[in-house]
Amino acid sequence: MCECDEGWFGEACQFQEECSLSSKRSRELCKNQQGVICSNRGTCHCGSCMCDNNDDKGLVTGRFCECDDSECLDEDTGEVCGGHGQCYCGNCYCAAGWHGDKCEFQCDISPWESKRKCTSPDGKICSNRGTCVCGECTCHDVDPSGDWGDIHGDTCECDERNCHATYDRYTDDFCSGHGQCNCGMCDCKEGWTGKKCEHPLSCSLSLDSSLKKCTGTSNLPCNGRGQCQCGQCICHPPLDSRIHGKNCKCDDRQCEDQEGEVCGGESTNTNRQMCVLTESSVN
Repeated sequence: MCECDEGWFGEACQFQEECSLSSKRSRELCKNQQGVICSNRGTCHCGSCMCDNNDDKGLVTGRFCECDDSECLDEDTGEVCGGHGQCYCGNCYCAAGWHGDKCEFQCDISPWESKRKCTSPDGKICSNRGTCVCGECTCHDVDPSGDWGDIHGDTCECDERNCHATYDRYTDDFCSGHGQCNCGMCDCKEGWTGKKCEHPLSCSLSLDSSLKKCTGTSNLPCNGRGQCQCGQCICHPPLDSRIHGKNCKCDDRQCEDQEGEVCGGESTNTNRQMCVLTESSVN
């Protein structure tokens, strides 16, 4: 325990007995990100929060008393994280061989066997795209639609994002609409070829020549805003006039205000040119 100098008190001698701050300033310093003083779990003293711990267990912690470690207590035993882990700000971090919200479940296999089962062909745990729990990978679901997600497989080795046809966040085509994505690889329909089935076999240009024409001075084909087909860019979204220019280099969406008007709706032609200049300078 700390033996505090005169004029100071608290477990870590962090509180001053005499405060030079005004009440208003003191309260401001005690507000959390939501503007709540000491998260409603303590009292404010001279700009510092004194957390409520009437049971002397010290379960309420944090600068703004934002952490309630009582959420880590096992309901049956009353132990923190069931005695099989550490609690940090209301979350249990379990010891090897244990899992669950409160580390209440024990794995029926050894930690080494668990790691072996979760190791992907490239030697990474869950391909660095998931969490290993008792020999099973829980893949990080990156699909905002709530579906099964873009990442899957026993060791999260399949990443469907590799099948995206363009880099534009406004479109979600897989394999350019001309193939099926299987574990991050495109199986093209008849008449199409390329990593993402973007090249028609009927084209007189080779795939490399086609991509070269669509790339120009950019780093990405069609500036990442469209599909390259036989050396010509088809801008995305289709029929959206805001994406235009050679190799889709102009994106007027960058000039939209919160109401969706380009440059506030003023002088459309002039501002369209300004958008072209702005995009050209970026590229």
